[in-house]
Amino acid sequence: MTTLYLVRHGETVDNARQVMQGQTQGCLNDEGIRQARELSSRLASEHFDAIVASDLLRAVQTARIIAEPHALPVVTTPLLRERDWGDFTGRFIPDLQGEPWPDNVESLEAMLERARSFLDDVRMNYPDQRVLAVGHGIINKAIQSVFYGRPMNKIEKMKNAEVRILGI
Repeated sequence: MTTLYLVRHGETVDNARQVMQGQTQGCLNDEGIRQARELSSRLASEHFDAIVASDLLRAVQTARIIAEPHALPVVTTPLLRERDWGDFTGRFIPDLQGEPWPDNVESLEAMLERARSFLDDVRMNYPDQRVLAVGHGIINKAIQSVFYGRPMNKIEKMKNAEVRILGI
């Protein structure tokens, strides 16, 4: 069985500003760097065979900080990217209440398929290994939704730099 440590990236400038980031690169703020360092310290004694991250900067920054005590490279994948929010990207989140969703928002089905593909990829490429994966709030919910066979709205939101462990 592969053990997956699923992590949400540290807080970003746009998280703090309540801006919908979607698939923009984003950048950790000072709090996000602190969160990632704290998580790195907590996980320093854990053994990992691989560290994987979304190819978006905020996840890569978090993964690199966590990887430091393990001397492991960070492997990136677009499968872990955040949901593409289309025309909602870059908007102030409180302003989106009640607005109709643009047609160019990534569909729930497409995101869940990406989550399935990620889990399959980890099982295939890291059998019986311990993998730490840094993703984003919504894609991490989708991964857990697929793993547990539960609707996404039944999966609790992950905080920044939170880790959940899945035996896949």
